[in-house]
Amino acid sequence: MSKIRISLPKQSLELFDDSGNLVSEYAVSTSKNGAGEQCDSDCTPRGKHIIRAKIGAGLPLNAVFVGRRPTGEIYTSQLGERHPGRDWILTRILWLSGCEPGVNRLRQVDTMRRFIYIHGTSDEQRIGSAASHGCIRMRNRDVVELFDAVPPGTPVEIIDS
Repeated sequence: MSKIRISLPKQSLELFDDSGNLVSEYAVSTSKNGAGEQCDSDCTPRGKHIIRAKIGAGLPLNAVFVGRRPTGEIYTSQLGERHPGRDWILTRILWLSGCEPGVNRLRQVDTMRRFIYIHGTSDEQRIGSAASHGCIRMRNRDVVELFDAVPPGTPVEIIDS
């Protein structure tokens, strides 16, 4: 099975094949608050995760999601101007679930209950720098490529070193 490694210091996501060979590397944007697992921290959780769900297959680039549901809107700068300050979740969602009880799973550190995703963004110019509210943001074309390359259950490791 393929594997994903996300590096917080490098602001990168690496996709490895079943043999451990690097297949693709993407620039990402993780939390502006840094690493952390606590609920309501707006930090990016570390450790071992899996892709619990994939949402948005077949939708167009820049499709808008609210509550993990497509709204039918396509993001444009005009739409963004009408909703300033909104944290746009676009194109695809790869919903992460922690695998380490007490670290990133269950109680006050549960990645899935924190709604931590890998997703597309309207803020592509900030990809490569920490700017998110905890999720892992990707360029919209990149998240489609990743989405199509990995099945649910794919291991995802988020590292802080």
